[in-house]
Amino acid sequence: MSTCKDVNCPTHGTLKVRGNVIVGKVVSAKPTKTVTVERTLVRYLRKYERYKKSSSRIYAHNPECINAKEGDMVEVGETRKLSKTKNFVVVKILTKEEAKK
Repeated sequence: MSTCKDVNCPTHGTLKVRGNVIVGKVVSAKPTKTVTVERTLVRYLRKYERYKKSSSRIYAHNPECINAKEGDMVEVGETRKLSKTKNFVVVKILTKEEAKK
């Protein structure tokens, strides 16, 4: 098994994770070394006495040693700016998506 040679890997590279750590679901893994993570937020609206559900999408770097796929629940950590839209990196996969039969 080969080791990870990605410089932007939080485990094997030199990239430091600091700031927010977010749990979300991978919605898209089409770009190379990038995943789109969606997290859902639930907020209480006092005026209407109800809860409002909203979601936000985060672009995160996907190192080759982790290699998260669509449908996986992942933990992403905030880091320095990696590109125009990426400033998060996938730290670990919490649950894997089962293969569809």
